[in-house]
Amino acid sequence: MLHKLTVSNIVLIEQLTLQFGPGLTVLTGETGAGKSILLDALGLALGSRASFDLIRQGHDQANVSASFTLPANHPAWHLVEDAGIMPEDEMILRRRLKSDGKSTASINDIPVSIGLLSKVGDLLIEIQGQFEGRGLLDTSTHRTLLDHAAGHYDLLAKTKQSWQEWDAARGALAAANQALAAAKADEDWLRDAVNALDQLAPQAGEVENLTSQRTMLANITKIGEGLSLAEDAVFNEMGAQANLGRAMRALEKVAPLAAGRLDQALDSLIRADAELSEAGSAISTAGHTLEAQPDQLQQLDDRLHELHQQARKHGCSTDELPLLHQDLTARLAAIEDSSGSLGHLREVARKWRDYYLEMAHQLCDSRKQAAAGLDTAMLRELPPLKLDGAKFITSVMPLAEPQWGAHGTNAVRFEASTNKGIDVKPINRVASGGELARFLLALKVCLEESKNLRSLIFDEVDSGVGGAVAAAVGERLSRLGASTQTLVITHSPQVAARANQHFKIVKTDTDTGVVSAARTLGTDERTEEIARMLAGETITAEARAAAVSLLGE
Repeated sequence: MLHKLTVSNIVLIEQLTLQFGPGLTVLTGETGAGKSILLDALGLALGSRASFDLIRQGHDQANVSASFTLPANHPAWHLVEDAGIMPEDEMILRRRLKSDGKSTASINDIPVSIGLLSKVGDLLIEIQGQFEGRGLLDTSTHRTLLDHAAGHYDLLAKTKQSWQEWDAARGALAAANQALAAAKADEDWLRDAVNALDQLAPQAGEVENLTSQRTMLANITKIGEGLSLAEDAVFNEMGAQANLGRAMRALEKVAPLAAGRLDQALDSLIRADAELSEAGSAISTAGHTLEAQPDQLQQLDDRLHELHQQARKHGCSTDELPLLHQDLTARLAAIEDSSGSLGHLREVARKWRDYYLEMAHQLCDSRKQAAAGLDTAMLRELPPLKLDGAKFITSVMPLAEPQWGAHGTNAVRFEASTNKGIDVKPINRVASGGELARFLLALKVCLEESKNLRSLIFDEVDSGVGGAVAAAVGERLSRLGASTQTLVITHSPQVAARANQHFKIVKTDTDTGVVSAARTLGTDERTEEIARMLAGETITAEARAAAVSLLGE
């Protein structure tokens, strides 16, 4: 809800602050008092294109701010999250124009782009009757408005889900086809690569193990010499085993005489003799093994060369070759089994397409039914607003397949003519003015939502009408105000009498020039203002009585 509007140095307005409440608020005053200037100022705060002619003469800048009280879950808060603006008690939109042609904007004192300010403004206020391309004149909103009027939220959800599933299935099928095309282009290379790796059968960690074996075989002569020296040191006539035998025999002779004190030493010598025998056997076996594989070094070199060559060929490490082998084998198998997998993906995509088209068809039928109901409701609303010759058509049009989406296969556009003999056109191309404002009022009443998140503003809605028509306009504005904050600039006493809040805009001469100001009217002041609207400059007793009667109604 719009809570406060503050304007400074905009045309006739030197300094002005208005505080708004819920319900229907009217702004009245003589022609030229500055009512439309307030809308221009509010438009700036909502992100409208800047006209630097609005800056008050003699000043180098103009400022306007609009404060809104919003719930924490209002869509406007979600829209400004990326700008670092978090929900607070108020959202304050500010705009500054400078005489040097520069314009700045902020939301809650955080600088933002004019584009973001405009998007936020569209979520906060809907202006009908003057601002081209905003409110109901924005044709991009018509489908959503009709869907809300129809209330077919389940169909919308199913259509959106089926579109997303179909889109995902088409994406998977396209990716599979692309992968298959790329694989088939390299099929010969792929088959050769798999055959080579099949023959090589690389193993993880194999190169490290082979390198260790190669190091041993490359030093086989040194190892042999070492084995020979070790064997000689252990087994020759003066070697370790011979000396150990002599020590064992010496102790065996004297051990019985030592009362068991040499038993441990003798046991240790016996164990050492056994260990030496095992060592000798191992040395001998190692020597025989080395002699038995004279060609192994060449075999190892050949194997290492092939592993490194394959790794270079595929641009990977030797340890990655087993995984690469698996991947290339799977790709080759996929080519050979492509018909089955592609057929499955095509079938999934076909099923989701059929389901999407079924949901979209039901949604189209529901939209057409809602459109007929809206057209009928509009025919009832237009005559009381002195629009007997007006026509209204809700056009539900098929979209070309490339334009289909989560919203279905239709575009929706409100089309109208405000007078007999004028062709029906898209509503945003109908001539502006009081007739259009009343037309949009009727449409808004027919589309009324109990949870409208935006405030409504009507300008010139009562232009050129009076009596019963003006009363009908006032009654409809009052109905809107019961559920949605509604602001109206009006010259109609019948409309003004319906207000929950009444501002009067006045223009006065000051030392600094002509200044436009506003004040909230109490009960007596409202009576006088409505009497003025009825009678003109000279307020008669009859006009006051009529004003009291209107307020009583």
